Amino acid sequence: MDKTIATLAEAVGQIPDGATVMIGGFGGSGAPIELIHALIDHGAKHLTIVNNNAGNGHVGLAALIEQGQVDKLICSFPRSADPRVFSERYLAGQIELELVPQGTLAERIRAGGAGIPAFYTPTGAGTALAEGKPQDTFDGRLYVQERWLKADFALIKAELADPHGNLTYRMAARNFNPVMAMAATVTIAQASKIVPLGGIDPEHVITPGIFIDRIVAVADPAQEEMLNRAEAVYPCPTSKPTA
Repeated sequence: MDKTIATLAEAVGQIPDGATVMIGGFGGSGAPIELIHALIDHGAKHLTIVNNNAGNGHVGLAALIEQGQVDKLICSFPRSADPRVFSERYLAGQIELELVPQGTLAERIRAGGAGIPAFYTPTGAGTALAEGKPQDTFDGRLYVQERWLKADFALIKAELADPHGNLTYRMAARNFNPVMAMAATVTIAQASKIVPLGGIDPEHVITPGIFIDRIVAVADPAQEEMLNRAEAVYPCPTSKPTA
């Protein structure tokens, strides 16, 4: 089955209001900027977003939050290099935060993809993060029960893809993308290059195509850090009319 989609707009066009959306990346590394911006243009609101951090500057995830499209953020690092957008909205009571330790976040997502409804971890046990969650002692140590984390959609960034959705990633961009691909009902991938079937050595496939639903080619993907250094803003502000 050919899973390639012609445009970014078409790729995200079925994401409805109120959806839970996982977005890959570790900061800017592996962040699907073009898919996020297409989601902004699409206009879906009241989203729950799962990401490692809360975005930086005024592009990517930060821009999605700035446009008022995110009601809740599930992440590990709400304070990063330039988190002003999230911070302002959070302090104003306009967005909800669920703070999850990074290893726990990764394991909750992995568990969602593997069909494991819950697991125990010592991380956070006995702290405010464990309030309301089952806790138990194993071999003399306190553990907290964490539930799996799944999503309606995942937006991820790959390096190579074939038409069946088999993916590779570029170095550190691998991070959260593979586990998120497995934990969503619909996974949408942007790839720097889509190669013919057989163009990826099977030994090099990281995410098998069974986990991918849509692929869109983005030949020269933007990098969040470079956009922020250029003080980019998305959507681009409209020019004021001259007198």
